[in-house]
Amino acid sequence: MLAAGDPDAHRPTLRRRRGLPAVSPREEFQRGVRDIVEPSFGISAWALVTGVAMIKTGLSVPLAVFMSLAVYAGSAQLAALPLIAAGAPLWVIWATAFCMNLRFVIFSAHWRKYFGHFPRAKRLALTYFAADLNYVLFLRRFPEPGPSPARLPYFLGSVFWSWLSWQLPALLGIALADRIPTEWDLGFAGVLALLGLAYSTLSGRNSWIAALVAAAAAVAAFHLPLKLNIVVAIAAGVAVGVLLDRLWPTTAEPRR
Repeated sequence: MLAAGDPDAHRPTLRRRRGLPAVSPREEFQRGVRDIVEPSFGISAWALVTGVAMIKTGLSVPLAVFMSLAVYAGSAQLAALPLIAAGAPLWVIWATAFCMNLRFVIFSAHWRKYFGHFPRAKRLALTYFAADLNYVLFLRRFPEPGPSPARLPYFLGSVFWSWLSWQLPALLGIALADRIPTEWDLGFAGVLALLGLAYSTLSGRNSWIAALVAAAAAVAAFHLPLKLNIVVAIAAGVAVGVLLDRLWPTTAEPRR
């Protein structure tokens, strides 16, 4: 809450009297950036590890750069890399990446309530930049669906910073991969980064239960070939999450 002496205390009221939004698009963009800055450190660590892993797996530098820019999905990239190195069939690689990104179908269905009035080309452009934490932060900021002039600037600020936080470290990892000894085992740093990101997205009972089920399924199916335990874990986690959301629907946090 703003203090009585704060020069910005009456800014929303003055803007409404002038027929302007309570918060300007520039302020919403900056807020989107601020909200993603703290978790972006984990994103950057994960991206650095992914960049190194692409080169260590045997991809050429141009192909690794193309994969980072075109795919822009760390979990799918890390899941596909060992399959590529093992010479797995193409359909297995595609199926694994598809399952890893199934959650974005749910995200997109929800985001449609906010951005469904935009032209299709614009919506397709927005989907490229969308990521997990952007979805979580966006819903915390705007729990009620519907069009609003403040929502797109906030979304753009959030995805702008998260995209930079991923691509720049990933490109750095690609450039320095040959100079980083394999003995450093940066994969462990990637696991820690993923754990930190996962923890930041677990905000309720249902998400915690779904995460624990997915973890248990991954361990139980560990000996499946071609890393298929990852697919099993994703399917189990998504199924349990959808079921719990129907049995115990969660209420959105009030807007602050």
